[in-house]
Amino acid sequence: MSALFVMFKVGNADYVIPASSVLELESFTGATEVPGAPSFLRGVLNIRGRVVPAIDLRTRFGLARTEPTIDTRVVVGQIGTRVVGLVVDAAREVVSLSSEAFRPPPEIIVEQTQGFVQAIAEAGQRLVMLLDFPKVIGEESTHAQ
Repeated sequence: MSALFVMFKVGNADYVIPASSVLELESFTGATEVPGAPSFLRGVLNIRGRVVPAIDLRTRFGLARTEPTIDTRVVVGQIGTRVVGLVVDAAREVVSLSSEAFRPPPEIIVEQTQGFVQAIAEAGQRLVMLLDFPKVIGEESTHAQ
C-alpha cells in the first residue's frame, strides 16, 4: 500500500516524513531565540497565530548551522497535540512510496544518525531516509498518547 510523504533536503541528503504528520510548509527567514535552549532549537516561530518551536535539522544532525536562504523551509508537523517546525535546507516535493519500498538502514547509519533514520527507500533515482519524527522532536516516549 502506498502513502504520501513530504520530501526535504538537509545537507546533501533527502529525507521524508509521512504527509499525514505535516500541517504545512513555510518559508523560513528566522526565529525568535530562546535563552538556554539546546543548540538544535533555532527558536520559536509564529505560524498562523500559534507559537511553534523550530528545530534546526542541520544542527540536530550534527551539521554546521547555516544562514537561511531563499530555499530554506519550515516543515510544520504535528504529533498528537504537539506542533513543531523542522527547519530544512529545502522542501522538495510530495512523493508516493509503498511500505514495501522501505528497508531497515544499515547499522552504521543507525549509529551515526542517533536512531533518527527509521528506514531507507528508493524514490526514483534517489535514496531517501525516513525520519523517526517523534525521536527527532524528542517525543519518542509520548507520541502514542
